[in-house]
Amino acid sequence: MKFDNLYDLFLGEIQDLYDAEHQIVEALPKMHEAATSSELQDAFQQHLKQSKMHIKRLENVFEILGESAEREPCEAMQGLIAEGDEIIEENEPSSVLDAALIAAAQRVEHYEIAGYGTVRTYAQILDYNDAVDILQQTLDEEGETNKLLTGLAMRVNPQAV
Repeated sequence: MKFDNLYDLFLGEIQDLYDAEHQIVEALPKMHEAATSSELQDAFQQHLKQSKMHIKRLENVFEILGESAEREPCEAMQGLIAEGDEIIEENEPSSVLDAALIAAAQRVEHYEIAGYGTVRTYAQILDYNDAVDILQQTLDEEGETNKLLTGLAMRVNPQAV
């Protein structure tokens, strides 16, 4: 994709995140089903609700920009989700699978944190202050989800030994 200016880059990154969030909404039910830990299942269910809200927030950002909500295929998320699918397909339900699912979920969270932090900064530079607030709210939630997953890992991973 070619970008002529920061606005074009900003819009492209928003479209990428919009696609990434849709992919996550499609992937989380499978991760929920594969998890054996009820805490992990609850975390996946909660993140599914959040991801649906993130999609709505991105649609608000498109509206602020006066753009239509369009998805730019997010190949990075496709790869992260494919790795998660492979983990599920190759492993039996167990605490080891739960540990692997947490790791896969944290990779997704770190991608989202990087993406939302970047677009929030672009929005600041471009003076889209309403978008800054929306993107910061999502960035904060992604950080909290990552912390939740870290806490789960501290409880689940020792069972995988």
